[in-house]
Amino acid sequence: MRERHDAYWRENVRLLITLMSIWFLCSFGAGILFRDYLDRFMIGGYPLGFWFAQQGSIYVFIGLIFFYVWKMRRIERKYDLDD
Repeated sequence: MRERHDAYWRENVRLLITLMSIWFLCSFGAGILFRDYLDRFMIGGYPLGFWFAQQGSIYVFIGLIFFYVWKMRRIERKYDLDD
């Protein structure tokens, strides 16, 4: 039982680290660090770096939330923890 519990949390933490890394790269990376490079490209008439800082990162965040819910359901079923 303890091994399944540890495996569940290991998989959960791995998923969280992956999603938080994507969140960081999208918000801080695309909006601030890589803004100068991304501003060479246009989307909807706006520089891509600006677009990511203002709108694009929000779409990514919402996508991450839905992906997290979907993936956690699968993980919970795998370890027989679903309600």
